[in-house]
Amino acid sequence: MSSLIKNVGTIGGLTMVSRIFGFARDMLLARVLGAGLAADAFQLAFTLPNTFRRLFAEGAFSVAFVPMYSRALHGAESEGGGEAAAAKFADDVLSVFLWVLLAFSAIMMIAMPGIVWLLARDFQEVPGKFDLAVFLSRLTFPYLGLISLVAMLSGLLNARSRFAPGAFAPVLLNIVLIGGITTGWWLRGDSHDDRIVATALAVSVSLAGVAQLAYLIWSVRRAGLRLHWRLPKFTPEVKRLGMLILPATFGAGIYQISQFVDTFFATSLPQGSLTLLKLADRLNQMPLGIVGIALGTAILPMLSRHIHSGDAQEAQRLQGNAFEIATLLTLPAAAALAICAPAFVTAFFVGGRFTDADGAIMAQIVAALVAGLPAYVIVKILNPGFFAREDMRTPVWTALAALIVNIAINLYVVERYGIVGLAGATAASASLNCILLYTVLHRRGWFHFTAKLAGRIARQLIAAAAMSALLWWMMPMMAPYYGGGVFERIWSLAALCAAGGAVFFVVAFLVGALDKDLVAMLTRRRAKAAPTQE
Repeated sequence: MSSLIKNVGTIGGLTMVSRIFGFARDMLLARVLGAGLAADAFQLAFTLPNTFRRLFAEGAFSVAFVPMYSRALHGAESEGGGEAAAAKFADDVLSVFLWVLLAFSAIMMIAMPGIVWLLARDFQEVPGKFDLAVFLSRLTFPYLGLISLVAMLSGLLNARSRFAPGAFAPVLLNIVLIGGITTGWWLRGDSHDDRIVATALAVSVSLAGVAQLAYLIWSVRRAGLRLHWRLPKFTPEVKRLGMLILPATFGAGIYQISQFVDTFFATSLPQGSLTLLKLADRLNQMPLGIVGIALGTAILPMLSRHIHSGDAQEAQRLQGNAFEIATLLTLPAAAALAICAPAFVTAFFVGGRFTDADGAIMAQIVAALVAGLPAYVIVKILNPGFFAREDMRTPVWTALAALIVNIAINLYVVERYGIVGLAGATAASASLNCILLYTVLHRRGWFHFTAKLAGRIARQLIAAAAMSALLWWMMPMMAPYYGGGVFERIWSLAALCAAGGAVFFVVAFLVGALDKDLVAMLTRRRAKAAPTQE
């Protein structure tokens, strides 16, 4: 488990840094733009390349490319493996992948009015909103091509257990976007023209892609790797990669595809609904990114090695450890976010052009979204069990079933419960996808719950319940401070987090929810590291 903990710690720690900068970005964005016309238009423009990024680049491409590259890298030279084979495979993929990206990006930018119409046709009812959304989307979409190349370079490094560069790259995105917001605010001056801020922010999205790509190129070269751009050639391995990517696009991207569905329904609701949904999802993404993505990224190359070497027992143990770590961190996070959503939203977002009424609705959205947080994270752990075996079809069918249910629920709840009902439908569909994935893995004998794992999760639920009771009691007591001065906001949230975290882990330790071997290992690691620190 030590290598898993180390890798997850690296990815999760850097992801946390990125999320902190992302939080700062969203706080600035809420105060500068609020939840109005320009904010909705930018959120749609940012959703398009960002969702395609998660769907294709960091989703389908990564889950298909990393196992194939890892197999080539760690295979015997007599069987066509080794460094030379891995380098040739990477060069061949790059030579084809680059042209595909250029063609796809060009087509999408030309067809942007139609794409925006499909997703947000109701924007036409507000003068200037639809045209602004198209304009901003064309400015942001080059980011997809740039970040797709970043994902490929990150995959090369991940297969070699070098996770830090890929995990750090999103930090650059948020830093550049913060710069875009402040630049737009300065350029707007006293004009009150929010379109200036939105335009500056859209330009900064593509500039962030340039910064991320430059950093990954440097990181790859620093690792001693060299890529060569050749004339595109569809080798058997490249063709196989393409055949794996097509189903993986759907199987790995149910959450991202659901984002398009949510965007479609959200744009039919009152102005500002899309912005509130996206900002609420940022809170939901904090633990998802730190825990789920970190675990999924870390276990995929490790799981591939165990499976290709025929060590099924070690593969089961690895996924079991990842599952336990995921629930240990996700269950309290979900409970805390659901109960304390009004506090977090008020403290972080309310102010400037973001009103108390906006905050009240956003808090309800957060509570509905985080109901599915454990499922979002566990899916990131279960999917690699298929991807490592190059089974891309099964996640397709489970994702399709979940997506159909999501659309069906939305058709019923959006009209009756608005944006909050939409968030709840997303959580329900993610939970269904999680259940279906585990059922298939269990039936095939690839992964199953042990009595030890089930008992550990039951104890984690007891600890989460104790924490929830405390937070439920504290929330009204500290309500006057959530919207106060900066110091009051900080210390009130710090008190909630500290008290809740302390109760959870104390109760978890007392009831046996914590793996004592894991605790001992972490303690030993800290003890070894202590003498080296000044």
